[in-house]
Amino acid sequence: MKKIALSFIVGIAILSQQGAFAQADTYPNRQMKIISPFATGGIADGFSRIIAQGLSEAYGQPVIVENKTGSGGNIGADFVAKSPADGYTLIMGSIGTHAVNPYLVKSMPYDPLKDFIPVVFVLDAEGLLAVNPNLPVKSVSELIAYLKTNPGKVAYGSGGIGTASHLAGELFILTAKVDMIHIPYKGNALAITDLIGGQTQVMFATMPTILPYVKSDKLRGLAVTGATRDPSMPDLPSISETLPGFDVKNWIGLFAPAGTPPSIVKKLHAEVSKIMQQSSVQKKLESEGAKYYAMSPEAFGAFQKKESARWGKIIKTAGIKPE
Repeated sequence: MKKIALSFIVGIAILSQQGAFAQADTYPNRQMKIISPFATGGIADGFSRIIAQGLSEAYGQPVIVENKTGSGGNIGADFVAKSPADGYTLIMGSIGTHAVNPYLVKSMPYDPLKDFIPVVFVLDAEGLLAVNPNLPVKSVSELIAYLKTNPGKVAYGSGGIGTASHLAGELFILTAKVDMIHIPYKGNALAITDLIGGQTQVMFATMPTILPYVKSDKLRGLAVTGATRDPSMPDLPSISETLPGFDVKNWIGLFAPAGTPPSIVKKLHAEVSKIMQQSSVQKKLESEGAKYYAMSPEAFGAFQKKESARWGKIIKTAGIKPE
């Protein structure tokens, strides 16, 4: 009886494996969808569309991008977490949706570590600390001195709770020991508009979204938010030169619902990796101060867990309470 039971179990395992391979062979055979949980015009939305186009060309199937925004990306992420685990609904997750939000949101509708499978790391984007030109500061040290003499009188805008622009602001407050008011917006575009208009005075935004306004002198760039100077702007210092250890970058990557067959994850990973290494995409990354790093799905998952633990510790130390 034991031998029969063992043979039965082995047979089921083989059939399951064969079924998974069959799924990968026929996948995809209909329209796919990438959910972008943030507003149009941002880096997550932009690269969702680049990847969607590349996948559509590779697979011969339509791949659409749908923006489901709100709650710091949680609305879109929750939609994908509860979607069928068949590889036809993916999300362009971020540092916020897939690492930080559990520490900032009281009632999380999903678990970013348990409800998703990391598919492929897409990029991390350099950030830029910029201020309204009317603020009388021209360096990070001058900004810190100004904030210390004007506690609670300066506002910084962000693209929303849990976004890299929010995290950078909170880390800056913690490490510089200053006081600023946080104004969250529904996306970087609205936050930048108010920064230019003077409703806020400071912002930590991804390079692609804010650099054009710095170049046109509508805003003043002070420093990059990464650990070192960015090669594309070597004359611009990093915040870490004034505040050692400061390092914030906005990473994004594709995730699938938990339970998606490994064969499909592997197929998606291989195809998106090819897209990200195309010369035209590499040039796009370089022009926007972003970088793609080749990571296996397993390595991406380990990176996600490390980022979650790191920011959880920072948020707890800063005394930021979930809203």
